[in-house]
Amino acid sequence: MQNIITTLKKLFYLWRRSQVPAKQPIKISRIDNLIIFLVCILISIISSYKLLLISPLNIADIFSWFLSFTEILISSGVLILVSKKENPTISSRQIFLIITLLLGVQVTKLVLASTISPLSMIIPPALIISQGMGSITALAWVSIASLIWPDPEIVINNNLFFILLFCASIVSLLGGRIRSRAQLLQLSIFVPIGSFLSQWILIGKDKISIINKQDFVLANGDIFSDSLLLAIAMLFTILFIPIFESIFGLLTKARLLELADKEKPLIRRLSLEAPGTFEHTLLICGLAEEATRMIGGDIDLIKTGALYHDVGKLHAPNWFIENQDGSKNPHDELDDPIKSAEVLQAHVDEGLKFARKNRLPKLIANFIPEHQGTLKMGYFFQKAKEKNLDINEYYFRYKGPIPQSKETAILMLADGCEAALRAMNINASDEEALKTISNIIYSRKKDGQLDDSNLSKGEIFLIKRAFLNVWKRIRHRRIQYPTSKNNTFS
Repeated sequence: MQNIITTLKKLFYLWRRSQVPAKQPIKISRIDNLIIFLVCILISIISSYKLLLISPLNIADIFSWFLSFTEILISSGVLILVSKKENPTISSRQIFLIITLLLGVQVTKLVLASTISPLSMIIPPALIISQGMGSITALAWVSIASLIWPDPEIVINNNLFFILLFCASIVSLLGGRIRSRAQLLQLSIFVPIGSFLSQWILIGKDKISIINKQDFVLANGDIFSDSLLLAIAMLFTILFIPIFESIFGLLTKARLLELADKEKPLIRRLSLEAPGTFEHTLLICGLAEEATRMIGGDIDLIKTGALYHDVGKLHAPNWFIENQDGSKNPHDELDDPIKSAEVLQAHVDEGLKFARKNRLPKLIANFIPEHQGTLKMGYFFQKAKEKNLDINEYYFRYKGPIPQSKETAILMLADGCEAALRAMNINASDEEALKTISNIIYSRKKDGQLDDSNLSKGEIFLIKRAFLNVWKRIRHRRIQYPTSKNNTFS
């Protein structure tokens, strides 16, 4: 028995060592926290004040109001915590959007509850939240927005409430996965049709009226009008999602795919003015995408971030080896390791300027400095030592920060492994390639570059295997085809 306990303790210790602590949410300023708290209080007041309008008012009524007020305030706080847990890098603007949408729904319930269906109030905001902040946050928002109903006089049909939760949950789950505007359009058609059929089955055919009512679009309780209004609301929501992306810094799947278009001006410039860097970028994309898929990360994010991570080299393409034709190297003519190191750092600084100029989302811009972290520019540091320059190693390190997410950490590792793997002999064994990958990753880890990335040992192991798989795919041989004077073979 003692041996079993000892073995379990060892297994638990090894498991704990293999994990990393959860990523801490970014700090939000006190002023932003105060504004968010005041909005939460306003939501609680709007949602519960009708309990104080009872006449005569006694202590039991006041106590009931206080419980309702507290419950709604706590629910709002839980919603914020859920959003921070799902998105540790969520900004105050995005939290404000979530809370403001909840406030808007509560006000709409008070003003238009007798006119507009609950479906049209809850589902469109859920689509916005799921697209920009994830399905879990959207589901939490739907739960709170559906359960907190400010006017006790308005009774929602149980079947309608079930349909509301079901449709909103579908939108929340699918909205976080949808990768194009066309799919959003399909969702805005099929969800209203689904709600129409569900109400027809569960509520009854007698509540359908298309021709007889002139105000059927705003006829709450009529099945056809409720579904039509929901479809209209969802279509308008899709139209306004790009505006929400811009104002609140949301990064949807559709937006990522648009940015990944290789005909975008910045990417097109990179392919024309720095073709070597562009080819290097495409190879890194393959490595990083496979590794991210292996650990279950955000593939669209890293694919897009990888395309933009080296755009800063556009400021001086010929100073980087992959863009040189082999005739001369500007660094040799400069013959100053310190200034050469400044040129390398400039590709990060200029990259951030390009990102701001082209209004790249922050999550994409983060790939530019974080893929280099605070790595040492070993070649020029060695050159400085050969010249007997007494200088601190600090001047030959990138300014950072080190990778703050799994995706930027994977890109750093892919950037380090790409050149080494491409330089390997085509006859090299899998063991040799894996050893090369492991050495590069170990050096990054030992240097502290992965400390804030939240990568576990298990995930690092999967990343190594992913890099190896990609290398095995790209190292294929090509046969030498025979040629003749008037004929060629393909």
